[in-house]
Amino acid sequence: MGWARAKQAGWRRRSRPEQVETHTRGTLLCLPWLFCLVSVPQLIVVTRHSTAGTVLAWVILVLALAQCALALPALRRALDSYVRRGAPPRRLTAALAALLFVFTALMAALIAIDALDAPATAAVTMFAVMLPWTAVYSLSAPLRRATASVAGYTAGVVGVFALAGLPAQALAGTAALMLLSALVGVFSPRSSAWYIAVLRELEEARETQARLAVAEERLRFGRDLHDVMGRNLSVIALKSELAVQLARRDPAGTDGAVDQMEEVQRLARESQTEVRDVVRGYREAGLTTELAGARGVLRAAGVDCRIEGDGEALSDDVQSALGWVVREGATNVLRHADATRCTVRLDVAPRSAVLLVENDGAAPGAPRRGGGSGLPGLRERLAALDGTLTTERPQEGVFRLRATVPLADDTDTREVSRGGRAAHPGSAG
Repeated sequence: MGWARAKQAGWRRRSRPEQVETHTRGTLLCLPWLFCLVSVPQLIVVTRHSTAGTVLAWVILVLALAQCALALPALRRALDSYVRRGAPPRRLTAALAALLFVFTALMAALIAIDALDAPATAAVTMFAVMLPWTAVYSLSAPLRRATASVAGYTAGVVGVFALAGLPAQALAGTAALMLLSALVGVFSPRSSAWYIAVLRELEEARETQARLAVAEERLRFGRDLHDVMGRNLSVIALKSELAVQLARRDPAGTDGAVDQMEEVQRLARESQTEVRDVVRGYREAGLTTELAGARGVLRAAGVDCRIEGDGEALSDDVQSALGWVVREGATNVLRHADATRCTVRLDVAPRSAVLLVENDGAAPGAPRRGGGSGLPGLRERLAALDGTLTTERPQEGVFRLRATVPLADDTDTREVSRGGRAAHPGSAG
């Protein structure tokens, strides 16, 4: 029980793309074993009347099991090579091909000594033993070459069985089943590998989207700071140079130099004020702007984001504090969660405003400890307004951030007085 619980916990800690990839890989790795165990043991049943046939049937079964064991690392490496994360397993592919020729020879021997009570069993067996090599080779080689090689091998097997004396009806069934095995072995693994590659690209695109959002904000801040400081710093440099030249030309009369330095002082104070305005504007988070930004960024990252309610009736201080909660909540969804849905809901009552940021991508277990200062910083901002910030896990995989800010008695709550909850513009869907 402990082992099973540990495995289940490890599975839940994985992101959804990782779970899908693990499930896809596991299914593909189980296919050779499934076809082998269902099909090959039938040979032993249909060759009981012949000692030589029974021996050959057991040899084929043992080799089939060995082939399945060999196919496990071969399929893993072939999948990695398809998604460009490793070299193709050429030696393992060659070993599987050699085993396939051995199977062909052994089956031809069974047919030649007339040891099969049911000739159709030859077709079923070849269908099973052909799959591992076909799957590995189709992932390691170009599609056209893989298809041509499999078709050529199928034609060769049909010819060998015909020479060994397989009846025409069983021969037609063998050709049909081997062609079906070729289709399953070529296109099913390639489809699974393509699916894994697309998932990885989407995950990388999501991470890139988050990094670009941060880089864009940095560029905006740098551009605003340059626009504010560039002109003033140029004028300060010119005024300072002029003051130095005036002082050198007329050391006794420094009135002109003093005037220039006073101008420099004035410009420096103006620049300081303007820089503070820029930083204040950067640090202050408008609630309406943050709601729209969170919805846009999360939807671009593939998260269905819904906004419920607005805070137009709240004071600027409350809107700024809640805007920071929205910003931090959206950032945490992008960085730490594997969410498909995120809901931001604002409830404004006569005495308090409650903001909920909820997503369904939380990892199981206790909330993240240490590292980062986002939530403690939010608590400090809310504490200045006598507000509180709490984290909740109402159910498995769901994380909720709750911010509560008390409102003054004279707070304008026009939306609440009408008894309804206004929807944020464009929040549907």
